[in-house]
Amino acid sequence: MMNETEFLQLSDSLFAHIQDTIDEGGWDLDCMGSGNVLTIEAGDGTQVVVNRHTPNRELWIAAKSGGYHFAEQDGRWLATRDGREFFEVLSEVLAATAGEDVRISAPN
Repeated sequence: MMNETEFLQLSDSLFAHIQDTIDEGGWDLDCMGSGNVLTIEAGDGTQVVVNRHTPNRELWIAAKSGGYHFAEQDGRWLATRDGREFFEVLSEVLAATAGEDVRISAPN
């Protein structure tokens, strides 16, 4: 398991990647980061919240469709409940929120 510093650095990098991809994507979404939370808001005010839960070294997504928790396994962030990949779920909830095709891939 990664230590806290490694987790914070990795999650900062992932948050920046998400923000950059949304900025470049041209979707009706705006991002605002504050501490451990990245809030993504659609034009109608609907929000998706991505946050990091440092004690468990998890990433969480909160959306209208529900809450999702992800843990790092072999370099991938997988849902603790069903094993789905973080960026797959994030793209799905953002597409539903924005009402358009949103795809955010894992950084290379």
